[in-house]
Amino acid sequence: MARAADQRLAKGDSGILVGIPLAYKDIFCIRNWRTTCGSRMLENFVAPYDAHVVEQLDTAGAVTLGKLNMDEFAMGSSNENSYFGPVKNPWDTTRVPGGSSGGSAAVVAARLAPAALGTDTGGSIRQPAAFCGLTGLKPTYGAVSRYGIVAYASSLDQAGPMAKSAEDCALILNSIAGFDQRDSTSVDRPREDYTIDLAKPLKGLRIGLPCEFFAEGMDADVRSAIELALAEYRKLGAVTVDVDLPNSALSLAAYYVIAPAEASSNLSRFDGVRYGFRAPDYSDLNDMYSKTRAQGFGAEVKRRILMGTYVLSHGYYDAYYLKAQKIRRLIANDFRAAFEHCDVIMGPTAPTVAFPLGDKNDDPVQMYLSDIYTISTNLAGLPAMSIPCGFGKHKMPVGLQIIGPWFSESRMLGVAHQYQQTTDWHTRMPEISV
Repeated sequence: MARAADQRLAKGDSGILVGIPLAYKDIFCIRNWRTTCGSRMLENFVAPYDAHVVEQLDTAGAVTLGKLNMDEFAMGSSNENSYFGPVKNPWDTTRVPGGSSGGSAAVVAARLAPAALGTDTGGSIRQPAAFCGLTGLKPTYGAVSRYGIVAYASSLDQAGPMAKSAEDCALILNSIAGFDQRDSTSVDRPREDYTIDLAKPLKGLRIGLPCEFFAEGMDADVRSAIELALAEYRKLGAVTVDVDLPNSALSLAAYYVIAPAEASSNLSRFDGVRYGFRAPDYSDLNDMYSKTRAQGFGAEVKRRILMGTYVLSHGYYDAYYLKAQKIRRLIANDFRAAFEHCDVIMGPTAPTVAFPLGDKNDDPVQMYLSDIYTISTNLAGLPAMSIPCGFGKHKMPVGLQIIGPWFSESRMLGVAHQYQQTTDWHTRMPEISV
């Protein structure tokens, strides 16, 4: 691929991504490459085709460096759920990089790649970007094709870039966004240049501050970094206004009904019959199913399959799943009402800095709370991003989350870029980098 890029450059092809090395979370299918999803179930699965985003970046001339570790089937907030072992944070290798796109975050933070692709189902691009001091973007649901991405929760999953800066994310998004007829949820709309607003001044920008994001639960060091970032935005000409997201407190509960329900359905295909892992010893078909899934899936995946199967079962569907979908609509309506008073919404990406490896493994609920500020945007299908805005305890990075209305990525990227022109948090590198 590098030789092909050299040949394109020699012929005068000056495409912005020609020859740029990129890496992919191991949830993206790449033809003739193993696609494991961090699971024993797919340890030896070789993809027969390329994901849409891989096709687009190959066409743009990018060079694929390799695949990156992840929480098994994208289920996790710390990247400790991988069958292949945990990913470590380059800023402090005793701490987590965030999840589930922890490998993508770690490789860019360590400057082993200028950018990587991840997926975000409940914050899995933004939270690891915050923990590792990167810029990470989750586009509007439907803006980037999900074709060739192994599904976790189909109505929530969205691919996006993780890079050092907002400008780099904009350049990658220019290649991967767009309509794909192979994905029934892909939105057919004109292509746009996501760099168009990078130079746009911030004078008069209205930043919404939800009181729900600044209530109890956020660590003091994170709050301090966020407030300093907001002060910098005010210096750049922006104004802050208070907004309400009254149903945001319900987002975690709604998410952990909807996402496991969809996971239960999506992961039913991994049964040992057609492809993937099969238990070596079994007595009959049902025994093969049971042993294959028991041995092939990790503990967190089993937990979510069980939750999802329960809420979809007869007698509980209306009580849990249907009610969660109604709450999802209320959350989207809250954002729609808030954006009548502001242009973007800002707040913390995560309530804490990166925590030690193993710190929350015995308490799944505490682990789930790591995504408390990010989940609501997935439920609403909104674009959102995280940018580095300082450091907290233990000299670990803090992320500022920027949320925009549907399909406002270019404006959000411009808002982030203007901040990065006057600060240097996004240029800081961990000492472990080479």
